[in-house]
Amino acid sequence: MAKPAAFVCAACGAVHRKWAGRCEECGAWNSVVEDSGLSAAGPASKTLGPQKGRAVPLHPLAGEEPEPPRLSTGIAEFDRALGGGLAPSSAILVGGDPGIGKSTLLLQAAAGLARAGAKTVYVSGEEALGQIRMRAARLGLADAPVLLAAATNLRDVLTTLEAERPALAVIDSIQTMWRARPAPSPRSAPWRMS
Repeated sequence: MAKPAAFVCAACGAVHRKWAGRCEECGAWNSVVEDSGLSAAGPASKTLGPQKGRAVPLHPLAGEEPEPPRLSTGIAEFDRALGGGLAPSSAILVGGDPGIGKSTLLLQAAAGLARAGAKTVYVSGEEALGQIRMRAARLGLADAPVLLAAATNLRDVLTTLEAERPALAVIDSIQTMWRARPAPSPRSAPWRMS
């Protein structure tokens, strides 16, 4: 007996038992297509539910992958903790207790990269530009060509970063960022009565 066909969303990869005009996971329209390589029967485990995902390719631990190029911040211990510096397209979350020096460390790293010729943007959601400039002056970094901004609207920050295309963007700190969600349309509102 043939396995029942499964359907997968081309936009987000969600697997569905039957075809639907709209993906239940991401809300994309006309993105659900049949994938005969999947089984809608699902795994034996009840923790994942009845829908089954795609098998991902497995590779041996040993390989011929070249090391990604790294950008050195000029702070030896910070670069060492990052595996030799910042890798392109990486995201690093720096955490620690309040007042421990996270902002100072990130400002020093940004200044080091900027002085080395890398375009660097520092966006603060916690401090005014004057406070950042005073810290830079205390650290002897005031002459570093770091571009500063004080903002908390994530859409504005992303638009700016897309336009500037820096080698390094520091967001200090991520928990201060917010994103406005559009109000649901009357058609898609869950409370709408038919």
